Amino acid sequence: MEYSVTIKTRAKELGLKTGRMARQADGSVVAQYGDTIVLATAVAAKTPRPGIDFFPLTIDYREKAYSAGKIPGGFFKREGQPTGKEVLTSRLIDRPIRPLFPKGFSCETQGIISVLSFGDENIADVLAITCMSAALHISDIPFDGPVGAVRIGRVLGSFVINPDLRELEECDINLVVAGTEEAVAMVEGSAQEMSEADLLEAIDLAHQEIKKLCALQNEFREKAGKAKRVVEEPVTDEALSNTVKEMSLDEIKKAIIIPDKMRRQAALDEILSSVVNKLNTGEKDISRDIVSAFNKMEKDLVRNMVLNENIRTDGRSLDRIRDIKSEVGILPRVHGSALFVRGETQCLAVVTLGTARDAQRIDALEGDTTKSFMLHYNFPPFSVGEVKFLRSPGRREIGHGNLAERSLQAVMPSQEEFPYTVRIVSDVLESNGSSSMATVCGSTLALMDAGVPIKAPVAGIAMGLIKEGDRVAVLTDILGLEDHLGDMDFKVTGTADGICAFQMDTKIGGISRDIMERALEQARQGRLFILDKMKETLTESRSELSPHAPRIHTMQIDREKIRDVIGSGGKVIRGITEQTGATIDIDDNGVIHIASSDGASAQKAIDIIKAITADAELNKIYNGTVKKIMDFGAFVEILPGKEGLLHISQISEERTANVSDVLKEGDEVPVKVIEIDRMGKIRLSRKDALSAAGSEA
Repeated sequence: MEYSVTIKTRAKELGLKTGRMARQADGSVVAQYGDTIVLATAVAAKTPRPGIDFFPLTIDYREKAYSAGKIPGGFFKREGQPTGKEVLTSRLIDRPIRPLFPKGFSCETQGIISVLSFGDENIADVLAITCMSAALHISDIPFDGPVGAVRIGRVLGSFVINPDLRELEECDINLVVAGTEEAVAMVEGSAQEMSEADLLEAIDLAHQEIKKLCALQNEFREKAGKAKRVVEEPVTDEALSNTVKEMSLDEIKKAIIIPDKMRRQAALDEILSSVVNKLNTGEKDISRDIVSAFNKMEKDLVRNMVLNENIRTDGRSLDRIRDIKSEVGILPRVHGSALFVRGETQCLAVVTLGTARDAQRIDALEGDTTKSFMLHYNFPPFSVGEVKFLRSPGRREIGHGNLAERSLQAVMPSQEEFPYTVRIVSDVLESNGSSSMATVCGSTLALMDAGVPIKAPVAGIAMGLIKEGDRVAVLTDILGLEDHLGDMDFKVTGTADGICAFQMDTKIGGISRDIMERALEQARQGRLFILDKMKETLTESRSELSPHAPRIHTMQIDREKIRDVIGSGGKVIRGITEQTGATIDIDDNGVIHIASSDGASAQKAIDIIKAITADAELNKIYNGTVKKIMDFGAFVEILPGKEGLLHISQISEERTANVSDVLKEGDEVPVKVIEIDRMGKIRLSRKDALSAAGSEA
């Protein structure tokens, strides 16, 4: 049987349907808004996965090329490895949904979202969050939802709910908010130096819409919902927990206040190993229960120390930032480099400048585009003292890199101001929390070191939260341990004038507006402090590029002359490149970019192009080259690609019987332009040129 519900959002209807597609899934929902249609399916294994201490949830978002009437590019002509956007959207869906599954539920669970039709509404990603929530909500899978999501933009000072592709081009903010009826659970977006007050206003507006979407899903469940599976709460062995506590409490208290991460973890591992060896002596292996009791005790001690004493594991107060050090120009052959260190987190950022040919080409549902600014984030295993296989970038690396890239995009110069392709690589060399925010700071310094004229420096900071009932502590510049044991990870980046990017996740299903406001204010103060520290290393972008960076010179020609510069089959432009060694790119609007590390080579290319695109001037004398001998005269090239006729009567004052008696192909001769007819044909005179030269002499 088919069921459906609808709600009005802006001028269009948003509908949820089930019972027609993918009926063997535990939950299956089709969501439609305008021409955009997504299918979300949810399936959970019937038996728990043994021996795990985490919830095995996988969310995959996939865009079908047919949804936009396209055939995939590439050799195989089918969808393959997920694109960057698909990975980012999968994370976007996962983050607000994951905290809402009950403790003790450990069945493998998979959500798959497929874009079946892609319209101009630009809503597929946020619609996918609502649709995935609806599929889980009506299924028998335990889920403490529902969750709704909307995008908020701002055009000319007015907020817009779910801006379409055309409107988004005019927006100065792009914000995705997800949450439940009670609270906001996830925030992700970017802005052009937005104030904290405006961000809160946008989130408030988004939450009003989210409440409507949650109400719609509750109505949907009343019509089509299945009975939920019963989940047994995990049983705690109180006697074992008390024994572990008696044996290790005092030692754990000493260990958790060791400031150094590796020493602290080594001390805790030693204590745990000792407890396991003493207690796990019976026939039954209870090591997993011992570890669970030990970890819970560690978590409670860390959280209570923060809430009761306002002291953190490394001895800092709640709003204190770790020591910051930074250097620039540390790699001699690269175009720009910086090493940024905050506490035990260390990031090496390197900038490479390239030409338009180095821009990334993107084949997306929205259309084919090019990308001239890229930031790639790497998190090698040695950064946390681990041994792992090196593989292609995972979801975490892609997500952190995207956040840092969005942070800096707001301050990057336009292509007209700085016609380079810019790539940043951030290698995390050590990590103890906030490595993505260290990437923002290090990348800013590397850009300035490279001479990229950014509009303002950008810094980033990660905020945390410890919440027990009414007791709340907001933490500035969180450690990895505080991220792991805390309730929130709120990353904020920006300049001295406002916010550029933000990303908030919670583990408690959402946070109140008061907590968010408090976190944003602490983040603002922390951001300004870090910016001041960065200025001690470099106050502004260098005025000169690295000697190893290409120099790009820009010139404008008449669009009608583009074909002259390119030549038949690209013959002319290849010839210029061979003569000069410069790289030449021509835009359709007649803008030419000439790149070369040698100024003389670039100037030679410029001179050649100017000559090619120049027009012959009447009565002007040129030093021409004889290209072809005819019975009635010779064709002489006076400008690259421009020839004129030197008639036999104009070769000399004396009568010329045979052209070949005076001229040969390849000869350089002075000629004067004596006529340019309406068709552009040029007539030349050698005798007038010689006469003019004689009179000057």
